[in-house]
Amino acid sequence: MKQTYIDDKTFTGINNEENPLLIAAYENCSFVNCDFSNADFSEFIFIDCNFKVCNLSLSKISKTAFRNVKFTECKMLGLHFDECNQFGIELNFENCTLSQASFYKMKIRNQIFKNCRLHETDFTESDLTGSVFDNCDLEGAAFDNSNLEKADFRTSFNYSIDPEINRIKKAKFALPEVLGLLSKYDLVIEK
Repeated sequence: MKQTYIDDKTFTGINNEENPLLIAAYENCSFVNCDFSNADFSEFIFIDCNFKVCNLSLSKISKTAFRNVKFTECKMLGLHFDECNQFGIELNFENCTLSQASFYKMKIRNQIFKNCRLHETDFTESDLTGSVFDNCDLEGAAFDNSNLEKADFRTSFNYSIDPEINRIKKAKFALPEVLGLLSKYDLVIEK
């Protein structure tokens, strides 16, 4: 079966229930103010694409390829990035809500999360070496047997990371949020 190829196109105000996207390879496309909640993007290919002010919550992304894809001001609740096609995956998130998403066992080195809400997001056993969490809310995010070496958490908050079960060599933290490395000990720390 031949893959449909769509390039250099801007999609604005699409509602997936009324007008679903064709299963295709999309290259250098922009998706602006679209509602893709509960969409099935299984086996789609997105290369050098931008999603801006889109709702992708609870979308199916099994075997979906994301290669150099940027998400800006998107709502992305409950997405399972761990089910994506991992070959060449490259994502960039800015001002997004990624709560209850899963990056389980993913190798996403040098990943950038900027101004994102990552409540209860699963980073268990993922390799986030050199990743940057810039001003991110990590309340309830799961870091368990994760590689966080050289990751930058200096401006992020509400994280709880156990240094005994995660690799954090040369990771960057700042006061007072660095106390999230001690949360498992239930300590009372005073100024």
